[in-house]
Amino acid sequence: DQQGTFYKQARFTLKTWTGQETELGTLKTYTETRFNFGNRNGYGAFSTGGDPIGNPAGNKNVSLNFAWIQLGGLRVGKDESAFDTFIGYAGNVIQDTIVPYGDFDTNVVQYYFDAGNGFSAVVSLEEGSGVVGTIDSYVPHVVGGVKWTQGWGAITGVVAYDSNYEEVAGKVRLDVNVTNELSLFGMFGYGSDDNLNDPTYAIPAGDRGFYKIWGGNWAFWAGGTYKFNEKTSFNLQVSGDEDKNYGVAANVAYDIVPGFTVTAEVDWDHFGKFDEWNADHSSTVNFTGADKKN
Repeated sequence: DQQGTFYKQARFTLKTWTGQETELGTLKTYTETRFNFGNRNGYGAFSTGGDPIGNPAGNKNVSLNFAWIQLGGLRVGKDESAFDTFIGYAGNVIQDTIVPYGDFDTNVVQYYFDAGNGFSAVVSLEEGSGVVGTIDSYVPHVVGGVKWTQGWGAITGVVAYDSNYEEVAGKVRLDVNVTNELSLFGMFGYGSDDNLNDPTYAIPAGDRGFYKIWGGNWAFWAGGTYKFNEKTSFNLQVSGDEDKNYGVAANVAYDIVPGFTVTAEVDWDHFGKFDEWNADHSSTVNFTGADKKN
C-alpha cells in the first residue's frame, strides 16, 4: 500500500558545445550534466525500525554523462563506450536495454577515422566504470570498430577486449533504409565468458564483464522505425539472449513543435535465469539501464 502512487521524475540537463578551426583540424568540446528530482530514488522501502517509509521524493544523484575534448579525430575525456556509440545503440525506444548490449560510462582515449567514401573506423582505449567494469591494472579495455555506410543503410562491426577478465565480445549490425518512411535494423552480439567470475552481489548471473553484460554467450536486438508523417513515428525493438531473457519495447513519438516531442511507450520483459537467481536471493538488480543515451 505504501507504494501505491505515481513514479515521477523531473530533469534539468545542461549541455555545452564549443568548436573552432585550427591548423590541426577542428577543436571541439562537449559536456552534458543531468540534475534529477523525483521519488523512487533508492532510499529503500523500510526505515531502520522496520516500518514502511513510503516512496519519498527528493533530489537524486547529479550525473556527468559527457565531458570530452576532440581535435580532429582524437577524442579524450568522459564519454560512452565506443562499443555502443559507434554501432548505434539499439533502436529509437526509451527502454532499449531490457536485454543490455554493453555498459556505457567510461573515460576514453579514442581515434575516429572517416575516409569520406562511406568507410569509417574507430579505436578506443577505455577505463570502464563500476565495481567489476573499471580496469584494475595499467592495461586498458580496447574497442575497435569498422563501418560501411551507403544510401541503402550501413554494416557495422565492433570488437571489445575486457582487460580485467581477458575476454572478448563483439557485435555486428545491419541497417536498411527500406523506404523513405521505413528503416529496419538487426544486431547480434557474442562474447566469451571463460574467465568471468563477477561476485554475485554485483552481477547475479556471475558471467558479465564490462562489455558482454547480456546473459549467456549470444544475444540479439532487432527493430525499426516507421514515419507516418513529418511529426509522427512508430518505433519497435525486440531483444533476447541465451539465458532466455526477452524484451519488447514499442512507442509512438509525436513532435508537437520543433524541439518538443511527446513519446508514449509500452515495454514488456521476461527474465529467464535472472528470475531463477532472484528466487534464491533477497536483493535484486535491475539491468535495464535504459536512460543512458536519452
